[in-house]
Amino acid sequence: MLTKEERDKISALVRRQVVPAIGCTEPVCVALAAARAAELLEERPPARVTVRLSANILKNAMGVGVPGTGMVGLPIAIALGMSVGRSEYGLEVLRDVDDDAVTRARTYINKGCIDIGLASDAPDKLYADVVCVATDGRESRVVIAHEHTRIIHEECAGKVLSHEEVKPESADGEKAALCGGVCLTLRKVWEYATASPLEEIQFIDEARRLNLAAAEQSLAGNYGHRLGKALSRPLGRGLLGDSMFSHILSSTSLACDARMAGAPIPVMSNSGSGNQGICATNPVAVFALENHNTAEELTRALMLSHLTAIYIKQHMGTLSALCGCVVASTGSSCGITYLMGGGYKEVSYAVQNMIANLTGMICDGAKPSCALKLTSGVSTAVLSAMLAMQGEHVTSVEGIIDDDVDQSIRNLVAVGTDAMDETDRCVLHIMTNKKQGTAHAPC
Repeated sequence: MLTKEERDKISALVRRQVVPAIGCTEPVCVALAAARAAELLEERPPARVTVRLSANILKNAMGVGVPGTGMVGLPIAIALGMSVGRSEYGLEVLRDVDDDAVTRARTYINKGCIDIGLASDAPDKLYADVVCVATDGRESRVVIAHEHTRIIHEECAGKVLSHEEVKPESADGEKAALCGGVCLTLRKVWEYATASPLEEIQFIDEARRLNLAAAEQSLAGNYGHRLGKALSRPLGRGLLGDSMFSHILSSTSLACDARMAGAPIPVMSNSGSGNQGICATNPVAVFALENHNTAEELTRALMLSHLTAIYIKQHMGTLSALCGCVVASTGSSCGITYLMGGGYKEVSYAVQNMIANLTGMICDGAKPSCALKLTSGVSTAVLSAMLAMQGEHVTSVEGIIDDDVDQSIRNLVAVGTDAMDETDRCVLHIMTNKKQGTAHAPC
């Protein structure tokens, strides 16, 4: 059993990784760095700004709406961060955006004061380097790396105010250090979620409140590709039925539709991703509510889902070539399996089934069509849980699955990180060189 000290460390880890966010976290991360750099200069907005980003940040920030603006991409996020963003808000840095701020930000963009480019030597897949220049020539610099809110360097007017070396994330010891000294296994995740005193884990219920509310608010608008609305309309009900399964899919995609389109609706994120937070929350919450599980069972299932996702991301890294819905929907499959009455054995079966099915789903940037990927992941989560409860699971003679579920997770990580790096480069090449009607050379 876990000790009180281990439970406290895991609680701190979850509280750090499961936080509210407004808007896609990649442009918001850049807006946060820009806000802090402008705060250091005490000139808002500064005369000009230079932004250098890792490929993964660039990829995930190109195609998403920025909350409250009706605009897409990095320039508006940076301009708003420097003018009205407040760094103490973290992933809600753009909370104070209003119409006047958007108008002023548009004017700033049109002046050509923002220089955005790729950091060719970025030491981490999550890396944002922002340099602001004041009208009197003073400069400030803020660097974020490893995590969306982790500022590792601050300087102003030639004076370094804080600095932290960017360390490689390859070793398990370093990953544990970055995650508060917690080295998780699926067994530890299970024990923490199912055996901890209820009052220690009830804070996870806020994820249910926020993310189900986001789905409800999405119904009031027309966001993204409106997948959630399509699933909840007569045609969708006619094809999928008015069932628990269709409700799970529509709730998940509704929240994603709104978030990716830039609706100013907060969601509870997981491991720096709002979509992962939605994917780890809504399927579990809808299943529990419609299956008449108890409030305690729902709390424990939500914790199991979110902590499973955190565990996998602890090894995968915050950003990767593998779509984050693979990780988060694996968590939701564990939560649903628990709500079906499954024990640790069945939960481990669900993980094996998920890895066997979804490994290889690429991340081609954050965008409205992410709702399609989340829905694919969540539908697989339900099917994997059903099979697990029947004692069915993919075995070690099949594909990358190992008899040891933790080794299967490590196999997933191996495919999703280094093995897919070339895929990541090819995806970025395609995304940054698209021309209407023009064929592309191979990557």
